[in-house]
Amino acid sequence: MRINSYVLGALAALAATALPACSKNQAEAQAPVPASEPAVATIQQAKIQLPKAAPPVTHYRTAKVQGLDLFYREAGDAGAPVVVLLHGFPSSSHMFRNLIPALADRYRVIAPDYPGFGNSAMPDRKEFAYGFGKFAELVDGLLDQVGAKRYALYVMDYGAPVGYRLALRHPERVSALVVQNGNAYEEGLREFWVPIKAYWADASPAHRNALRAGTTLAATKWQYVDGVSDPSRIAPEAWLHDQALLDRPGNVDIQLDLFKDYGTNVALYPRFQSFFRERHPPTLIVWGKNDKIFPPEGAQPYLRDLPNAELHLLDTGHFALEDKGDEIAALMGDFLDRKVPRQ
Repeated sequence: MRINSYVLGALAALAATALPACSKNQAEAQAPVPASEPAVATIQQAKIQLPKAAPPVTHYRTAKVQGLDLFYREAGDAGAPVVVLLHGFPSSSHMFRNLIPALADRYRVIAPDYPGFGNSAMPDRKEFAYGFGKFAELVDGLLDQVGAKRYALYVMDYGAPVGYRLALRHPERVSALVVQNGNAYEEGLREFWVPIKAYWADASPAHRNALRAGTTLAATKWQYVDGVSDPSRIAPEAWLHDQALLDRPGNVDIQLDLFKDYGTNVALYPRFQSFFRERHPPTLIVWGKNDKIFPPEGAQPYLRDLPNAELHLLDTGHFALEDKGDEIAALMGDFLDRKVPRQ
């Protein structure tokens, strides 16, 4: 079998470095037989390249909670500190598809889908009362099932009231907060919320139907690209994935029910703020400053109740992870390593 001349040359170079001091004739005697082609390999070319560590594996699981199938993504070592990722409207745990592996080398990451979202069950609204209180109750049951007794919360959009309701149920379990365009102050409910507030005050068919435009493909795409300096960085499958699930028969009316129920979260804002003041959870705020749904006027008030919070206003929009994911992951990694160290 003929041996490639480059391999022979590399072996010769390595052998030369390993030889003890000896005569020229001795060295020549141990050299490989020359091949017909010139050998030009260097020691550097001959070095063995070890494969890089494989990224953490994400598992896609479903648990039965109160008779409902709740889908969740999970990655990381079971004994590592837990980070729970809570998604917004109209997305699901899909929005964390890139963040999960960025954290799972050091943390156990759990990202559930609420009923009616993602891959979780979508019971008929006539048989199941869709609301943020129920979502928090079900996520709490899921976390109990999987043995997550203490956790940092990443809250975004709808994830904020779900996460903060969890915090009110179990304040001792919250090790830290990461807030990404998740509101807890009335200052953050600006022009975008005018028609929704009208619906809270008067749930007439006219006010309800006026909000159907917020569930269309155009509206979903707008949530992803508005406020982004370079929309070409936003993968179209992100909004197409969300829209496909919104377009399931009956889902739009579920979302309209949730638009109405969001008013119950505003009533709880003072209690959320009391939790911040009384428990002082370590908090990182990473906020898309160009977001028209939850503008930065909703980010600044956190510092009243959490003066030690770390605030970063990013040049992006509502779904900040789509184009600032690397930056957010780096900020989170540094923050969690300092505030939620391994045991």
